[in-house]
Order: sequence, then structure tokens, then C-alpha cells
Amino acid sequence: MTVLDVPPPAFMLEPEIQMFADSANRFFERAAPADRIAGWRAAGQVEREFWRETGAAGFLGVTVPEAYGGPGADFRHDLVLLDVVARQNLEGFALSLHNVIVTPYVILHGTEEQKRRWLPKLVSGERVCAIAMSEPGAGSDLQSIRTTARRDGDGYRISGSKTFISNGQIADFIVVVAKTDPTQGARGVSLLIVETDEVQGFRRGKKLDKIGLDAQDTSELFFDDVWVPAGNLLGMQEGKGFSQLMAELPRERLLIAIGAVITMEKALEATIEYVKNRKAFGQRVMDFQNTQFKLAESKAKATVAKVFVNDCIARVLNGSLDGTTAAIAKMWSTETEWQIVDDWPATARRLRLHQRLPYRAHLSRLAHRAHLWRLDGDHEGHHRAFALRAGINKGDHWD
Repeated sequence: MTVLDVPPPAFMLEPEIQMFADSANRFFERAAPADRIAGWRAAGQVEREFWRETGAAGFLGVTVPEAYGGPGADFRHDLVLLDVVARQNLEGFALSLHNVIVTPYVILHGTEEQKRRWLPKLVSGERVCAIAMSEPGAGSDLQSIRTTARRDGDGYRISGSKTFISNGQIADFIVVVAKTDPTQGARGVSLLIVETDEVQGFRRGKKLDKIGLDAQDTSELFFDDVWVPAGNLLGMQEGKGFSQLMAELPRERLLIAIGAVITMEKALEATIEYVKNRKAFGQRVMDFQNTQFKLAESKAKATVAKVFVNDCIARVLNGSLDGTTAAIAKMWSTETEWQIVDDWPATARRLRLHQRLPYRAHLSRLAHRAHLWRLDGDHEGHHRAFALRAGINKGDHWD
């Protein structure tokens, strides 16, 4: 039981899931000690070899069916890994991007030949994933992307640039969002796979500086008439990219909500540990009434978020999670996470709750991550989606 006193759902208590969690904890504790993580933060990226180690340990592509070299696990196993990676401060290791976002595109939308060609490499760590969607002039508005993939013989030539791409410096398996028919808007969007060591004209731009996630490389990518075979068109049908992206969006939004809940728990745990041991004016900081009020308020908010997110996880497992509910979970959880993490430094300035540097550094990383979670996944777009679902027209005004 964590600081929130919310019992794990029954589907996470099965013995096989517990054994998997124990195995994952042992591996990451051994393979990613604090000094190695510090090295990643200093370098601005996780070393490529660690991906191979994780694949050899059986923690990449865990939902890939056995027929394609994977263990054939389910979303619960990815939840375990997300929790382990977050709690062991491996926030720069984009395991969820590889396992929960990109690999399922191949599982769900790839042809039989594509699955057999790519999935074993994603499981072993021979390939590391990225998805190239955002552009300098287009973020979540896919209809505005300018990257094109024009037919050229028995393949496509990809031209354009992408930015803010996670794993951009090390990924060699990149799902590129491009327009195969620029005249058709969203219906002209397709997903093509670029295996970077098999093409010419692909360039990695500079590694971008950002607030938080110091060990995760975020980069610009350039495609200068990059030719890929027609067999690299995901699903082998042009114009299906938008629907393929939208089909996976609910789970991706929920992934952000889950990460936000974990951050809330970590922030509360760190704060409670410190105020119990820190003394001021002759008593523990924990004994001040204001401290107790703020902790109670934060715990209540985080508890609501976790219960809601657990319900959304259950919906993923039974196939009933819809896009609107996932967007609500993402918006509510990240807003609540920010309120909790942002409020404690303000309280700390008044009560000096976190005078010791390790606590300040830890909460600083959590605050940076909380801010990034709010920005990720088109936060303002969620508000627009709710308005449309509620029947609010563009011409209507709030009173």
C-alpha cells in the first residue's frame, strides 16, 4: 500500500503479475544504479547498450505475441514497468514510448510480413523506437503537417522535418507521420517506418535543451528525400495514418495520467518523510497545523485521481476506454499533479520544509516532470474535445 492508501486493483494482484514486478525491480536496481543514472543525466541521453540489456532481460515489447518473439503479456505488465521505472528515477529511459506507444502500432496495424520483420527486433532491443509527429509549424494538428511521402517507383521519398522527438538521438526505428496525399487533409496522412541505418538523406539535428527529463534525448529530425520501400508503409494502405493514430490515442493519454499519479505519490512520500524528521521552533514540521492541512488536501486530490485512473485502466483491459474519458483522466491528473507539486515548494518557502539539498533536487525534478506532463498530449485540445462532446458550438459563449 502506498501513501494514498488505495489498494491495488484485483487484476494487479495475480501471482504472475507480482512475480513479474519482483523480477523487474531486481533487474533495474542492478542494471541502473544511481551513478549510472547520473551519467545519463549528464550526457543528456540513456546509453544505447542499456536498451539491449533491457531487451535481453525480457522487458521490451512485453505485449508482443509469442509468434513474433515476444512474451505475449498484456497491458498490466506494461503498467508494472511504468511504475518500476518511475519509482527508481529512470524518467529519462523512454520505455513507455517504446512499449506502450510505438510497438502497438506494429502489433495492431502492421501486416503479417511487417510484424515478422520488425517485432522481434523491437523485443530484443536491436531497434529502439521513436514517433516523428510534431513539426516546427504543427504540433497536434496533423492536418497542418508539411512532411510529405511521395510515391517513387516501388517506394516513397520522405521530405520534411520534425521536432521535439523523444529518443531522437538514439532511435533507429522511427514511425514518421507524413502526407501521401497533401490534397486530402487528414485522409491523406500515412505512417511510414524509417530504419535509419538502411536509408540515405536522414539527419539528426541538435539535441534540444528542455526543462526536466534530463536523461531523455529530445531532438530535431530531418528527412531529405529519404527513400523507403513501399513495404515500410504501415498496414500497406495509404491514408490510414490518422485513424491509426486516433485508435491508439486513448491509451497514450491514459499513460500520461498514470505517470502523473505516480509523481503525486512520490511527491507526497518525499514530503511526509521529510516533515516527520525536520524540526522547527522546537517541534516537528509535521506537527504544525498548516502542514497537516496541506498534506490532507494534497492526499485527497491525489486519491481521487488514482481511483479514477485505476477505473480507466480496468476499461483498457476490458476494451471499453473511450477517447473522451481518457482525455478527462489525462487533464484532471496532470492538473492535479501540478497543483500538488507546485504548491509544496510555495509552502516550503514559508515553512522551509525542504531545506536539505537532496529533497529540493528531488522535488525539483518532480516539478519539472509535472509541467511536462501538462504540456504533453495536447492539453488545450482536451478542453476543446469536451466542449464539442457537450454540444457546445463554435459560436457559443460562456456567460
